[in-house]
Amino acid sequence: MPTRRVSVYEGRIISVSRELAQLPDGRTGEFEVVHHPGGAATVALDSGGRVCLLRQYRHVVADWVWELPAGKLDRGEAALAAAQRELREEAGITARSWRSLGKILSSPGVFSEVIHLFFARELEPAAMQHEEHELIEVHWFPLAAAVQRSLSGEYQDAKTVIGLLRAQAAMT
Repeated sequence: MPTRRVSVYEGRIISVSRELAQLPDGRTGEFEVVHHPGGAATVALDSGGRVCLLRQYRHVVADWVWELPAGKLDRGEAALAAAQRELREEAGITARSWRSLGKILSSPGVFSEVIHLFFARELEPAAMQHEEHELIEVHWFPLAAAVQRSLSGEYQDAKTVIGLLRAQAAMT
């Protein structure tokens, strides 16, 4: 049985559908799906062992959130290109060395979003280009301190917590 999809909402970034689909065991189920183009996030580590973190105001949670530089993939854009663009735009840096830290699913019960994580080193300054709706502060912390803040629950953004932990593991 092919999946039957009914569009519920089409927005600038996401779309929402109701889908009737057959499960691997033969049963069928109805699902509400939020379709997202995916994203990329970067753990940028400078030569002093400090990681770049953004303190960004997020309207959805009505609070400031600590995050890695990150953003959505533009149509047809490769994940690495998106990570490089977002690092430059949000943090004002570029990197000569890039390594994949894998990908994560933000909330697979309802979102199609896949976030690609990268580890960037050999950093250089570049011109920042925040979007008009972004309110961002750029900060630098020792990687070990950022990992500790992730483990203590101070950092709550999932891509940031996972990215920092994977970067630390990649260092060993």
